[in-house]
Amino acid sequence: MHSEWVETGISEFIQLAKFDLHLFDPQMLLFAIFFWNRETRAFEFPCGFVCPTLLDIAAITGLTPIGDRFYPDVFEEEISIKETSISWDKKTYLAFITAHMGKPDTPVSASEHIAFLMYWLFACVFCTPSLQVPKYYYILAQALHLKKKICLSKLLLASLYTCLDEASESLFRESSPRNLSGPIWLLQLWLNAIFEKKLSLTSSFTPVCELEGARLTTLTPRKRSINNFAKYIDVILSFTDFTDDLAPFIRTTLMGPSWLRRNNQVGSITPDSTDMWFGFLSWDVIISGMRQKDVWIYPYQPQLFSRQFGLCQMKPLPL
Repeated sequence: MHSEWVETGISEFIQLAKFDLHLFDPQMLLFAIFFWNRETRAFEFPCGFVCPTLLDIAAITGLTPIGDRFYPDVFEEEISIKETSISWDKKTYLAFITAHMGKPDTPVSASEHIAFLMYWLFACVFCTPSLQVPKYYYILAQALHLKKKICLSKLLLASLYTCLDEASESLFRESSPRNLSGPIWLLQLWLNAIFEKKLSLTSSFTPVCELEGARLTTLTPRKRSINNFAKYIDVILSFTDFTDDLAPFIRTTLMGPSWLRRNNQVGSITPDSTDMWFGFLSWDVIISGMRQKDVWIYPYQPQLFSRQFGLCQMKPLPL
């Protein structure tokens, strides 16, 4: 495993592909989107703003807030796409996988590795609405293959913002809402975490992966009921005060990579985790999009969610 992948958390994140990330509770997702504010990029609960943060993403996926910002025009095509043996005429996911899968017990070629990363990014991470693996994921896949230190956590969070903005806007269209795309799985796992106690979500399955995300995939409610929507609304309205439920990843029993388990409480971090917490708590500009025409720019504003980091917040009210 590349040392750069370990440093940025990608090695842990890839393990989540073993689990069913795309198991959703549509009613839970729908009710949450009603509370999303496109102006502040936050869910507005009675107790104030709450939202997935880079700390939440680190706990769920293992991705660190460290690395270079990915921007489509900044990273060059160092390995010419024409020099690879990647086939672009495959019409289905299975055909793409079959065409690029090497023989057992043989070294993984550069083309096979890049093809795997393209499929993983497209189908498992960013969940792009396409029937084929698009070429525009090549630059990011190539950068990861070449061990570039890309900050995937900020790219993932910005993509979630785009997804939530589109979903929120879609709810208020006169025409019927369109199918949602993007990393909805991240929202589902985050909701599972903050509602775990309120909804008494339990699972007898023991994940083999030491990540909160693996455990949270087993908590997604399976039973559909017309009464669930009202139940979920009542849960949100019950948060008149900020409680530990809304900061689920600063508990002492946290699962996840050792660098986070030992340093998930801001009052007792080690000196070598200062850069990590600087990434969690620093205001930044985050970008989503694999192509220039798809780029969206958002502010990352952790000061709006200080209580989720175990810090005080003087006035947790809308701006």
